[in-house]
Amino acid sequence: MSAKNTPLTSVTVIGLGAMGRALAGALLDAGHPTTIWNRSQGKGDELVARGAVRAATAEEALRASELTVVCVVDYDAVETILHPLSDALQGRVLVNVTSDTPERSRQTAAWAAERSIAYLDGAVMVPTPLIGSPDALLFYSGSQEAFERYESTLKVLGGKAAFVGTDPGLAALYDLSLLDFFYGSISGLVHAYALATADGVKAADIAPYLHTIVQILPPIAQYTAANIDAGDYPGAQANLGMMAAGVEHILHAARMRGLDVSQLESIKSVADRAIVQGHESHDWASTYEALRGRN
Repeated sequence: MSAKNTPLTSVTVIGLGAMGRALAGALLDAGHPTTIWNRSQGKGDELVARGAVRAATAEEALRASELTVVCVVDYDAVETILHPLSDALQGRVLVNVTSDTPERSRQTAAWAAERSIAYLDGAVMVPTPLIGSPDALLFYSGSQEAFERYESTLKVLGGKAAFVGTDPGLAALYDLSLLDFFYGSISGLVHAYALATADGVKAADIAPYLHTIVQILPPIAQYTAANIDAGDYPGAQANLGMMAAGVEHILHAARMRGLDVSQLESIKSVADRAIVQGHESHDWASTYEALRGRN
């Protein structure tokens, strides 16, 4: 049989929340035979109308395909659904894109390995409208053999399918690290708007100028990573002492306007500890040493 005529991988999707439906939809769009199952009834009718097969039971769903993607609310739900049905998964590949910690990922991988289930842990890094697009980023870790065997199928879910290592906890670690940056950044954005609006300036008046800050972040991300990995924090262009003083100015202004300053106080506290450790003349990356509790 030619590669052109090779049947597409059959895939089961367990969990039909918004993300699960998006994943199943992307598989259907690409022509993959897709079986779906959800614990509660009433979800997935539009997928069935597009050609998906709704399994009557979770066991039927697992036995229907060589590859199963599970996307449910948490790892407790994963265990409730899958642990009693390990025989149905034996010899198959399980891709778990449920969000949790690296520790839970490793525990689930160990459970799978004991039962001869090839396991990939995954993390979806884009909202549902981007699922199936070339720019959609999903991290995977665990069984490299399974990733390489089904890479073309996984790229149907997101063109930027990144295998980050055989440690099954790494996908979750990458996920949490990126979200750590995101939530800190979006919280800073909202606080910036609160500072401006406290004096009657509209948030929309500030927004057009934020691209100046946003545009400098990619190179900052690169050299900060390099400095942290090297343990070297040159501060010739902007040192920590100067920047900590800038944070103090924002703190003062925010307090005067009655804003919540807990995030800013935490930022200033970490910077101050790094300065006490001798990093005043170094760049902001040196606060890493304070975060890690190092002297």
